[in-house]
Amino acid sequence: MKFPRNARIFRGQLDAAPLASVFFLLVMFVLLSSLIYTPGVRIELPGAKRSSAAGHLAGVSGPVVSVAVDKAGRYYYENQVVQANELSTRLRRATKRAPGPLTLIVRADKETTTEMLDQLALLADAAGIQDLLLATLPRVFDQPLGDLPN
Repeated sequence: MKFPRNARIFRGQLDAAPLASVFFLLVMFVLLSSLIYTPGVRIELPGAKRSSAAGHLAGVSGPVVSVAVDKAGRYYYENQVVQANELSTRLRRATKRAPGPLTLIVRADKETTTEMLDQLALLADAAGIQDLLLATLPRVFDQPLGDLPN
């Protein structure tokens, strides 16, 4: 069966006005998206060090609890600001509910002092958490997979 074809190759001039308007809208969306407020607290994680083990750590196999600490020393647990005593009770509750030993992932700002981290480690120890890992940003240029140490 033959179908009639009436499609012709376009041989006219291309109008630039619609193309320019779409480009203008795209530029406006990109510029305005940078001005949109994103809620939350900015925490800048430190980068990974240049040692042979950094960046090649194994993942955590058990249950995980995450706590963020900003440069002012405020604790954030489950996306809420909590005081130290409230954090301690919440960590105890999480330890009791967990099927195995918990690991505390600490997302600390670059400017967080060692005393703040020590206080958080003491709170975790009092709650029954033995493992504590400090989250860092991955390095920008990692070694290729073939060059990893055994």
